[in-house]
Amino acid sequence: MTRFAAWLSRNADGAIALVLAIVLALLVLADIVQADRYVTAATLIVLALLATTLLQDRVRTESGEKRAEEVTQRTLDLLARMPDEKGLAEFRQVVTSARKAMDDASMARIVPGEEVRRLLQAARQDTDRWFFKGGTGTFLRAVTIPDCVALARREKRTFKLQIEIIDPTNDLVCRRYADYRRSLSPQPDGTGETWTTDRTRKESFATVVAACWYRQHFTFLDVTLGLSSVMTTFRWDMSSRFLVVTQEDPNGPALVAEAGRPYYRAWDRELHLSLEQARHVPLDRAREVELSEEPAIGEVRKLLRAVGFELPHAFGDLEVSDIIRRAIKAPNPYE
Repeated sequence: MTRFAAWLSRNADGAIALVLAIVLALLVLADIVQADRYVTAATLIVLALLATTLLQDRVRTESGEKRAEEVTQRTLDLLARMPDEKGLAEFRQVVTSARKAMDDASMARIVPGEEVRRLLQAARQDTDRWFFKGGTGTFLRAVTIPDCVALARREKRTFKLQIEIIDPTNDLVCRRYADYRRSLSPQPDGTGETWTTDRTRKESFATVVAACWYRQHFTFLDVTLGLSSVMTTFRWDMSSRFLVVTQEDPNGPALVAEAGRPYYRAWDRELHLSLEQARHVPLDRAREVELSEEPAIGEVRKLLRAVGFELPHAFGDLEVSDIIRRAIKAPNPYE
């Protein structure tokens, strides 16, 4: 009931218009009201209200909003007079334009925060690839990679994973990211930790280790990993069905584009070009180091050296052990 009440509050105008249209149709069919020109005009008003409401709710882009305003104004101009045959023809054109505007607006839509997790879960169910760009990939390690690899393993198929995160060896970008996360909330997140520069480094190193570990333990996993010297406040998750753009607020809304839509293709190109400009991690060299089911500290140190990393001098065995935990058994930061 709560979800229905929330939906009704967001769509009250459309619901009222729809109910009025149904009632008018039933009255005409029952011969209670004669379907003269006044009833026709009233029906057209209801349809116009419904079309206008849908436009206002669904049109999100600037061009879509402009077209919606034009359609709304044309509708009001037509309904300023009783519709004759010419008016009806013009009204049909308005409805056609409204339908086209709504189709264009559906290239991308806003999903409220409570639906984002469900949408991401649906995106993981039947995808053969996942492209990610964001901060350190914490949720990626905790949920996305394990779920997608488990499904691909169960169905005995290949899986493509493309990752772009911030560079853990870049002190400036790690510090900026930690400052940004603390500015959003100084309180611990779902892992029980606050964000510091050292934690940021560990989380990014953990994503590197996780990519190598999953690649060794699932032969049909194709991984590309890039490190960026520029942080972003957005997070892109792209499956074969959806592109979901979120920010760090777990309750915040998300921008969603479906496969086949122009925005989906545009962001696909953007993520590809962004990864091309990032520093690539030579994951093929990771094959030189065998990682155990529970990687040892020495194995991880050797692995990171093999792919071109030297851990900070302050990172002793305890820090490396922490990186391993984050890589293989990462807690969900949003629970």
